[in-house]
Amino acid sequence: MAHVGAVFATVAGVMAILLHSSIHKIEEGHLAVYYRGGALLTSPNGPGYHIMLPFITTYRSVQTTLQTDEIKNVPCGTSGGVMIYFDRIEVVNMLVPLAVVDIVRNYTADYDKTLIFNKIHHELNQFCSVHTLQEVYIELFDIIDENLKTALQKDLNAMAPGLTIQAVRVTKPKIPESIRRNFELMEAEKTRLLITAQTQKVVEKEAETERKKAIIEAQKLAQVAEIHFRQKVMEKETEKRISEIEDAAFLAREKAKADAEYYSAAKSAEANRVKRPLNQFYRQLAENKHWLLISAQFYLAYRYQYVTYWYQYVPICYD
Repeated sequence: MAHVGAVFATVAGVMAILLHSSIHKIEEGHLAVYYRGGALLTSPNGPGYHIMLPFITTYRSVQTTLQTDEIKNVPCGTSGGVMIYFDRIEVVNMLVPLAVVDIVRNYTADYDKTLIFNKIHHELNQFCSVHTLQEVYIELFDIIDENLKTALQKDLNAMAPGLTIQAVRVTKPKIPESIRRNFELMEAEKTRLLITAQTQKVVEKEAETERKKAIIEAQKLAQVAEIHFRQKVMEKETEKRISEIEDAAFLAREKAKADAEYYSAAKSAEANRVKRPLNQFYRQLAENKHWLLISAQFYLAYRYQYVTYWYQYVPICYD
């Protein structure tokens, strides 16, 4: 019985080992690809617990969500022969689940070493080799990450469809200490020049402000002077109109007076023209009154038998 118990314990132990080796767990966001005898199987499994043949079938878990690969201490030689090092480059990428089997078959489960790490080294050295240190370190540094992303995605579209690059982040490269000090001095000088330029702009702005203030003040004074001038002109025009009205009234009075005098003189002259024949008649009558009286007396004596002393009733007018 002891021998049977030992066999049973051995079999149970072996079964436990086999069961433990065959059961495996896949995390969420991953796919399990299986190898049997070194050959890749075409049926991956998703998240959860799965069973496989122990010691015959193996598996690798492949992430299908966003992941970040870090490439550290990447050397790069510029066109001027200066060797610089990028401390860290981060590549954010994602593998489509449908493309997992094909990419693992072509580039193994460690596809990122071939498709991302090696390509980053290659593309970065291509970029540095055609640019100077000044361009790589300062002038074109802001476009390095975008250039790497574009170049990687272009190659992946042809080599590994289904693997997409979301972003590339590049840290500032390390350069020799002597050159770094020169760059720092150059940046300090540029900063000083920028401060000087900004100060000049501030001075120019202040001068422009003062000029505008002076122009506004001059315009205000000119407008006030123009208002005063117009006021004086209006006062003079008012005085002129009053004078014209007074002159017109005086002329009207003088004309009326002259017209009255003229009318009086005309009437007097007309009266004199009327009186002149009568005066001549009365003058002649006065001169011949003696003979007229005698003739009248004889006539009246003859006619009425009495004599009227007409002479007394005849008026005598002289000019």
